[in-house]
Amino acid sequence: MSRRLWGFTIMIFWIWATAWTVGAVDTVRIALDWTPNTNHTGIIVARQLGYFAEEGLTVDIVQPGPTMSIQLAVSGQCEFAVSMQEYVTMARAQEMPVVSIAAVFPHNTSGFAARSELAILEPMDFENLRYGGWGSDLESVMIRTVMDLHGGDYGTVELFNLGMLDFVTAVQRDFADFFWIYYGWQGIHAQLQGIDFIYIPLTELADVLDYYTPVIVTSEAMIASDPELVWRFVRALARGYIYAAVEPEASARMLLDYAPELDEELVMASQIWLSGQSEIDLSTWGYQMPETWSRFSDWAFANQLIERPIDPLAAFTNQFLPAKE
Repeated sequence: MSRRLWGFTIMIFWIWATAWTVGAVDTVRIALDWTPNTNHTGIIVARQLGYFAEEGLTVDIVQPGPTMSIQLAVSGQCEFAVSMQEYVTMARAQEMPVVSIAAVFPHNTSGFAARSELAILEPMDFENLRYGGWGSDLESVMIRTVMDLHGGDYGTVELFNLGMLDFVTAVQRDFADFFWIYYGWQGIHAQLQGIDFIYIPLTELADVLDYYTPVIVTSEAMIASDPELVWRFVRALARGYIYAAVEPEASARMLLDYAPELDEELVMASQIWLSGQSEIDLSTWGYQMPETWSRFSDWAFANQLIERPIDPLAAFTNQFLPAKE
């Protein structure tokens, strides 16, 4: 039996052995940060396989935009949401009472990508190139940070706001030279399209950029008013994400059943790649390191991404993870 399958079997037995009888069914909502994709597969799996139902939960999935999900969570329109550490940090600086309760992956799965013929090997090679992105301050600060660390001249980089234009189209039309992409979706898509590109993970460029993305969030009010419900939700969610890591193809099929408009080949390949980036142990899934939050929030304040410092230890909690039971 493989390590992954064995770990999942032990997890299922543990859940069965410690299960408790749930009374009335609670209906909760989780807002996605984007249209359905493989970052969300664990949610779909937990619903499809009845993990939420076993916890006495009916879960409705809401699809807003990337910044709207936090607003829905803190306003009470949704009990939970998918977001990113950078958005949580910025929201906390604006005194929005949002709290990250689990990290979907233990490390950042994004990085910089460029056409292979540019022969980019390190951030110094970004000099005199065109960067195409979403036009956020975060992007420019990230590029400056890694170029400063690696001896490059950030002032030579030309920035272009490409909005929501996808990486494949931007490369094919030569709108820019390098880009920030999430490899598990955009990089896999480019591979399937036969695009020859170089990819440098952020985790290899600067410790501060190895932050959590995505994360599952809720509000301080939710934690205070019904911590047991939060605990039940996270326990079911952890099972869903662990199953997705252990059984990526079956999980990808569930995502496709939920969102049939998605490209099957992309979903399958993406889910398999992400399974290698995922935790498969219930005792470690979702854990967030205090130093990751402190490091990122200090960097964000120092680079004026937020107007005031935040208390990083108030921005997240590990108290609802299965390991804490």
